Amino acid sequence: MEAVEQQSLNTGGARLWGGRFAGGPAEALARLSVSVQFDWRLAPYDLAASRAHAGVLARAGLLTADELGRMLAALDDLEAACASGQFRPTIEDEDVHTALERGLLERLGALGGKLRAGRSRNDQVATDLRLYLRDRARGIAERLVELAEALVEQAGRHLDTPMPGMTHLQHAQPVSFAHHLLAHVHPLLRDLDRLRDWDARAAICPLGAGALAGSSLPLDPVRVARELGFNAPAENSIDAVGDRDFVAEFLFVTALVGVHLSRLGEEVVLWTSQEFGWVELDDSFATGSSIMPQKKNADIAELARGKAGRLIGGLVTLLTMLKGLPLAYDRDMQEDKEPAFDAVDTLDTVLPALSGMIHTMTVRVDRLVAAAPQGYTLATEIADWLVRRGVPFREAHEVTGQLVALCVTRDCALADVSDDDLSMVSEHLEPDVREVLSVRSALAARTTPGSTGPGPVADQLAVVDAKLAGWREWVAQTVVPR
Repeated sequence: MEAVEQQSLNTGGARLWGGRFAGGPAEALARLSVSVQFDWRLAPYDLAASRAHAGVLARAGLLTADELGRMLAALDDLEAACASGQFRPTIEDEDVHTALERGLLERLGALGGKLRAGRSRNDQVATDLRLYLRDRARGIAERLVELAEALVEQAGRHLDTPMPGMTHLQHAQPVSFAHHLLAHVHPLLRDLDRLRDWDARAAICPLGAGALAGSSLPLDPVRVARELGFNAPAENSIDAVGDRDFVAEFLFVTALVGVHLSRLGEEVVLWTSQEFGWVELDDSFATGSSIMPQKKNADIAELARGKAGRLIGGLVTLLTMLKGLPLAYDRDMQEDKEPAFDAVDTLDTVLPALSGMIHTMTVRVDRLVAAAPQGYTLATEIADWLVRRGVPFREAHEVTGQLVALCVTRDCALADVSDDDLSMVSEHLEPDVREVLSVRSALAARTTPGSTGPGPVADQLAVVDAKLAGWREWVAQTVVPR
């Protein structure tokens, strides 16, 4: 990480645990142990927790009012120095907590060491990571909303644009392109629901649990939790430092988001191929080939597909790390942060690119209209037409299948069959059946809620718009004190 100065490790440094040891760690141990190269991003959250903890120590009589004032001023100064790059961690700092304590000691001398009372790196890191993920979950949610809005915007333009709906990647029945796009929006809405549901469980504050047993000092975990934007303090100090369910759940949500983005990406790859030709990507959201001048590649869609494996891998990494750990804290848990950070970074990169691609793509309406009836997609309309005339569906299905077989043999469309051929296939097939053999009538006939007809799709759009407006309000909420 570029914020960390890479240099040889010495065996001294500002370790938080050296009193028991006559000598420093071997360089091999130090290199294995160090995490500041990736956990430095927790610095703003560690400083926020330090402010709250300083207040608790003062109320417990462990800091004077003057000491508290100096402590808070030094923390503010340290935060500004971190933000500007004036203060940077070194590899010798081992982790973010050690680095920030060094910065505090540089500013306050011995007074800076008082802040360590009543807390451990075990409850610090559990608190910092919860704060970080709750904060970044809002950012991910905001980008999910943007992607959903891009899909909704395209859907609004294509309420009357038909396309062949598919099962098994074979033409099945006509649907509207708007309906199909909205089918990608609903998984994103469920992802948003999962993020909010996750946030409610993650809003528990571990600070005050110490290493695992709590503290003999008169701390106030309830007040600390409230000041840090949590709903409550942890109810069990061992669980507080040993729990990483909140990371596993977060990674499950991000992995499922990745799966949803991958499915959308796969369809865009298909739609932009020569074989489909349903969609044209804007030049600013496509790439070319270094050797084939004619190529226009849907790289964003492909990368979205590929990144899903990375997100799923992070979840598997975390679960595998946790599965055999005894309570309470174990150093294995250092491996919880990189998958979580990587999931955040991945979605922060992929989601805006996908949103831009969807927002700017051009839909080839003529190609969709031409493709909608191909593959005998109106066959179900004939079966339903027979059912409305009292024919049992089992028989209607057989009759329609026979008619399709005749058309396949003759290489003609359903509407091209003569009256005599209709009656030859079945006495139930009358010339009036042709009234259902149009894509427009097939779509118009779908009037039940959730169907692909113009009315239900318009209703669906209104509901989705309202939900997204509500999500806009949620993502704007600040959960971490600044």
